[in-house]
Amino acid sequence: MLTDLNVWRAHFEHHAWRPRHLPEELDDELTPDARHAIADSIATFQLGERSEGTHLIAAARRFAAGYAGAQADTLVLIVQLLVHEEHQHAALLGEFMRRHAIATKEADWSDWVFRRLRRLAGFELSVSVLMTAELIGVVYYRALEAASGCERLRTLCRVIVADELAHVGFEAELLLALQARRPAPVRALARLAHRLFFNVTALVVWLTHRPVLERAGQRRRTFLRLCRAQYAFHLAAPAVSPVRSTLAGRPHA
Repeated sequence: MLTDLNVWRAHFEHHAWRPRHLPEELDDELTPDARHAIADSIATFQLGERSEGTHLIAAARRFAAGYAGAQADTLVLIVQLLVHEEHQHAALLGEFMRRHAIATKEADWSDWVFRRLRRLAGFELSVSVLMTAELIGVVYYRALEAASGCERLRTLCRVIVADELAHVGFEAELLLALQARRPAPVRALARLAHRLFFNVTALVVWLTHRPVLERAGQRRRTFLRLCRAQYAFHLAAPAVSPVRSTLAGRPHA
């Protein structure tokens, strides 16, 4: 199946189960204007990190059912570990929010849209939606880090970005492998649709999280350029990898 899945499994097992605690000695001062700028935005992202991932895991199980043996179980386990890391991010963000009396959210329209898409999608589309969120999230958390002088928040953002970049690396390799199974015209159409979805989502994020992004010096053009650079870096078609070459031979579902 996926010849290097065990490498990804070892990575995510090592990181997902490590206790995540920021040092208490970190400066935690958040100015009133910074709190006002980030409160609603950080609550929205914390809500997204709290997603149970039920439908993503179910889609991974359905996909892996086409394979036999431990490799199929490994793929599902990796997806579960990714979801577990997101819950750790939610916990860290929630702790920071409690320290600064920032209320959590139970619902947000943008989060509802992403969850609905994941529910309707098969595994490949679920990975595409998740990767869109995490690629844009990398740019957002770097902006959030720059939007405040609070050392605790800045460290928290760096922790999340480091994890998200590993997630994106795995998801990009997996997504390219899934696409490689398809005829070239279908593959080109899927990539065009994903780029369109990505660009629309990035624009929506800029509009809805504008106070944080502008505080970090990212106006619309800058934010979209940074998001597109992330997309191009991770999803430019590379030379055939072990994952891609193995999956490319799998019959179409």
